[in-house]
Amino acid sequence: MSWVYLAVLLVSAACVLAVDRRFRLFVWHSPARAALVLALGTAFFLAWDLTGIALGVFLHGAGPYQTGVLLAPELPLEELVFLLFLCELTMVLVQGARRLLRVRLAQPEDAR
Repeated sequence: MSWVYLAVLLVSAACVLAVDRRFRLFVWHSPARAALVLALGTAFFLAWDLTGIALGVFLHGAGPYQTGVLLAPELPLEELVFLLFLCELTMVLVQGARRLLRVRLAQPEDAR
């Protein structure tokens, strides 16, 4: 049993949250809305995973870097953390891109 993969996911999530906090892109811009979006996004992908597991498409391949903790048959703890991280990262990237685009479009043509 190893916690390496989970630790990497948590450190990566902390880095994305630090960027989010610095620029107030998602969670720190609107916490209640962000919590709802994260919950819905994670639930969607979790349902997707559970459907794939039920159909025999997704199987848990135990690796040396995983905790071995299963939340359900074929559903490791790391998968839930990864799905939450994926949703947070996606929203930070989307909001960051929108902000950069707004700044770019606000500049006069000759300043570009």
